[in-house]
Amino acid sequence: MGDVVDDYRLILGGKQGGREFVPLMIGGMGVDISTADLALEAARLGGIGHISDAMTLHVSDHHNKTRFTKRKAALHGDSKDDLDKSRVKFDLDDLYLAQRRIVETAMSKKHGSGGVFINIMEKLTMAAPAETLKVRLNGALDGGIDGITLSAGLHTHSLRMIEDNVRFRDAAVGIIVSSPRALKIFLRSASRASRLPDYIVVEGPLAGGHLGFGDDWHQYRLETIFQEVVEYLRAESLSIPVIPAGGIFTGTDAVEYLQAGAAAVQVATRFTVSEEAGLSERAKQAYFGAAEEDVVVTGVSPTGYPLRMLRTSPCLDSNVKPQCEPFGYALDTKGQCAYLDAYEAVATGKRGQKLAVHDKICLCYHFSKNNCYTCGHLVYRLKDTSLERADGSYQLLTAEHIFKDYQFSRDHSIALPDREPEQILVANEY
Repeated sequence: MGDVVDDYRLILGGKQGGREFVPLMIGGMGVDISTADLALEAARLGGIGHISDAMTLHVSDHHNKTRFTKRKAALHGDSKDDLDKSRVKFDLDDLYLAQRRIVETAMSKKHGSGGVFINIMEKLTMAAPAETLKVRLNGALDGGIDGITLSAGLHTHSLRMIEDNVRFRDAAVGIIVSSPRALKIFLRSASRASRLPDYIVVEGPLAGGHLGFGDDWHQYRLETIFQEVVEYLRAESLSIPVIPAGGIFTGTDAVEYLQAGAAAVQVATRFTVSEEAGLSERAKQAYFGAAEEDVVVTGVSPTGYPLRMLRTSPCLDSNVKPQCEPFGYALDTKGQCAYLDAYEAVATGKRGQKLAVHDKICLCYHFSKNNCYTCGHLVYRLKDTSLERADGSYQLLTAEHIFKDYQFSRDHSIALPDREPEQILVANEY
């Protein structure tokens, strides 16, 4: 049995003629934390990196200099002072174009033997859940993506949405589940499309962002769920690679799962503070500085799912006016969002301003501003992976450094980066 990650390989597409990868998958962190640059580094190094498709139009505007968000805001400007957002819809042509361009741009820069995948969430309702999901799925395939990971939902109709796409069987397709029951439901729907998943990501309760558990998340263990999924597949005589995720912090953690039958591992938290990740410097330093007691699971997300984040997140207790006209990614089919209800219920101050909204946050706005510090449970260990500067901040790490540490480390060791050169101030000569 191997004792480093590099002793193993992930094979997707069957043992005969399948593609081979270093068994490290970087998760799809939104909004734009898992950037194309981060995914491309994973692919260059032989692993798999994800792009997140959360808030596609906003991400396209940021990276490709498009103006989709501004155009949407202008189109629905007459609703900005109205809490009825039922008329606020996405232009499906714009959404398709943004998704396809993001993927095409990334794929045009790809080098190496690894893969660039995209994480696509079912519960990103966008005021028209089925229509917008279908557009995002097909836009990614048409852009040439290597693989699609279906997340945040059961995806009982997702495969049928792309079965007519010419790349339906060319791109890898996987599903994220948090229980054997969820997997059973997805596999029943997959059989109707005659397309089993190429891999299964089993996400445990220590993962970052929105969780696939209730308030009792702390009663579950990734190790147990992983084994339950493996045993279920064995009982059904299904040979599908299983990839555990959530709380895998060292290469040795990864090897322990690989020895137990995992095909690969999915990791994310340590890459949030990489140079290639899309978080702001302020957010990355907040992650480095976090203590364990700063990590909380809250109900502030308007999606209704528990959200793991830092209690120091600037989004908490704010009073942002709903930003559905430019964004609106959490609106349901009736134009409703839990933040709209919370904002309406809050009292008004003496000067006419809304007081702080404690129960919910305007998720779209705060994600667009890097104000929502979503994180994995082990984020407080990030300070042990880098070096502290003289000013108390921490050195950022390259994705390559983190990837290779996972790939080659032993005995739960973590390789620290080289010390940055001291900046020498030279006095001006007159």
